[in-house]
Amino acid sequence: MDTLSLLLNGLAVAATPSNLLFAGIGVLLGTLVGILPGISPSLTVALLLPVTFQLDPTGSLIMFAGIYFGGMYGSSTTAILLNTPGEAASIATAIEGHKMARAGRGGPALATAAIGSFFAGTLATIGLALVAPWLVELAVHFGPWDYFALMMLAFVTVAATFGTSVMRGLTSLVLGLTLGLVGIDKLTGQSRLDFSVPVLLDGISITTLAVGLFAVGETLFVLSRFNGQAEKLIPVKGSLWMTREDWSRSWKGWLRGFAIGFPIGALPAGGAEVPTLLSYTVERKLARHPEEFGHGAIEGVAGPEAANNAAATGTLVPLLSLGLPTSATAAMLLAGFQQYGLVPGPLLFTTNPELVWGLIASFLIGNAMLLLLNLPLVGLWVKLLAIPQHWLYAGILLFALLGTLAANPSAVELGMLLIFGLVGYAMRYWDYPVAPMIVGLILGPMAEMQFRRALQISLGDPLVFFTNPGSAVLLLLAVVALFAPLVFKGLRKFQGADE
Repeated sequence: MDTLSLLLNGLAVAATPSNLLFAGIGVLLGTLVGILPGISPSLTVALLLPVTFQLDPTGSLIMFAGIYFGGMYGSSTTAILLNTPGEAASIATAIEGHKMARAGRGGPALATAAIGSFFAGTLATIGLALVAPWLVELAVHFGPWDYFALMMLAFVTVAATFGTSVMRGLTSLVLGLTLGLVGIDKLTGQSRLDFSVPVLLDGISITTLAVGLFAVGETLFVLSRFNGQAEKLIPVKGSLWMTREDWSRSWKGWLRGFAIGFPIGALPAGGAEVPTLLSYTVERKLARHPEEFGHGAIEGVAGPEAANNAAATGTLVPLLSLGLPTSATAAMLLAGFQQYGLVPGPLLFTTNPELVWGLIASFLIGNAMLLLLNLPLVGLWVKLLAIPQHWLYAGILLFALLGTLAANPSAVELGMLLIFGLVGYAMRYWDYPVAPMIVGLILGPMAEMQFRRALQISLGDPLVFFTNPGSAVLLLLAVVALFAPLVFKGLRKFQGADE
């Protein structure tokens, strides 16, 4: 069956009333999350994991994806009106968007952000539908040595991409890999690191770790830095609609933003931060009015916002086809799959095609819903920015506690939630990324199993990982990904010393 037929079947799945409801709830929550400063889509997905574990997997994953894209849309509102990016990927938007808002052109800035995100997100979804099956066909021929090498590449790229240094990312990853050892060994049946606690025989719950690190840890960190002063909100003045000149200056930026964002997001070491900043640089170089940059150039909003949404969709290419998360929210989506006993990758396209293609098709529906939500309801979203922060985070803590109790009614789980929350706070305080820890817990046991299978097949010969071309290339890429940030850092220091 060709890609078009599969996508049409997926649209039929996504367009059922229940899945449309899930998509609507997801994009609405995602927009709220993106607008409220300090709350990320990954935090929201983490909070919802424990309360959705008994729901339909397809609908829940569609809702999580809606939160992901809605957060990308909503964060532009905060960046433009408050100069406070809700996500790191909205930093470039804040540079020009806030200047436009201060000049009374907040409406066109919000409009070009919403339309550009819709345009690039739709094109990126079509790209995802075309690229993912090709990667799946390639991955079907993987042996256990190839899968192990692929996961090593995922570990290294996630550790190198997140955080301010490779060492801090690797430290977070090792913590997650260690937690993945807890429980019963699936090959031998022996218990490991359970400390005679029966609950730990099933291993560390991904949901409890995610809620502790993202929700409790993030809340404690934000509250520790809260000084009681509210952000100064700039009201939206004039018309929301773009002029003919705004359209002519924006549409090329939308196209360039998609062309930059989707390929970079689809790389195993992708993400949305690099393409948005790169898009801003490109728009500044190609602008007809470069003197306006730094004072409110609409191209500086159109290009980065298109790149942001295209890259967000692109990160789902390695997640769905290979099971590799390349962003914090993608890691939480991976946890959502794991919650239902599903493993993203080539087998998922064969065993659950309706779920995969329904999820991909829901991106088209979700982007349309987000466009309809963001343009007419900007006034409502702006009012939500007035919610007191102490109310907001008190509600998050309460929701995290009740959600964990609903999923795992155990005093041990509550104790672990508190411990992981304190660990998450400490990691944020000392600037250690938390996403690699989640990835380590999820992929660690899978990597261990593939490693042991490869050794069993090769009768204990460790050279099997280097004699097979696929695994050898992947391991080489992992080495390059590990040392590339260190080399670039050294070059920057060397250039700085010369100057």
